Amino acid sequence: MADLAGKVAIITGAAGGQGAAAARRFIEEGAQVMIADIDDVKGAALADELGEHAHYRHLDVGNEEQWADLVEETVALLGKVDVLVNNAGILMFSALADTTLEQYERVIRINQVGTFLGMRSVVKPMTAAGGGSIINTSSIEGLAAVPLLVAYSSSKFAIRGMSKVAAMELGEVGIRVNSVHPGMIDTNMVSTAAGGGEVDLSPAGRKVALRRVGRPEEIAEVLVFLASDKSSYCTGAEFVADGGATATHAFNFAG
Repeated sequence: MADLAGKVAIITGAAGGQGAAAARRFIEEGAQVMIADIDDVKGAALADELGEHAHYRHLDVGNEEQWADLVEETVALLGKVDVLVNNAGILMFSALADTTLEQYERVIRINQVGTFLGMRSVVKPMTAAGGGSIINTSSIEGLAAVPLLVAYSSSKFAIRGMSKVAAMELGEVGIRVNSVHPGMIDTNMVSTAAGGGEVDLSPAGRKVALRRVGRPEEIAEVLVFLASDKSSYCTGAEFVADGGATATHAFNFAG
């Protein structure tokens, strides 16, 4: 039996990258998936590609009303919400002294506020369904810091904390909440943040224990586990998939 058979999942930022990889794996494991994104062309195309168990809806994760509409429509169409993957996020490189308030607030709005709104919006339907799993995508930048990521790292640290608070509050109604902390993953996030040009990630990959960057499909496997009943005793935890990046410290000269 597939691990997610009968489950209904909402995945944000699912038109590409980690989100799209997760949508594919969830459907392979038997779930119905609501693909949510602001990229209507890619999101709709992915839903068409994945077939009758995939559905696309537009969602700006920083918009409270759009969240309410999405959850209401998901319940009306698919009957319930069992899983929420808060995956949508943006990356911005900027030194602290050069970061404007507008830039900082944009990253916080999408990454942090979007996660908060998502979690809050599914509490009632998940409670009504007898429980569920909320999976919040943080980052290894939510565990430790690197330069030029003050807004991004702030948002990812916040997601880590929010996940723990939510786990404590929602455990009694059967809702599990965990955070996932990917390392450098081969998506277009870095190139988008760098202005759209192609970026060679291999030098960064050579600095971690496994000597390579990760693949979106590898993160998707972690998400499947946390969405499934196999992780039934996991809540308030941090799941790191970073090739060993956080296993070391600044005095590691390997690679």
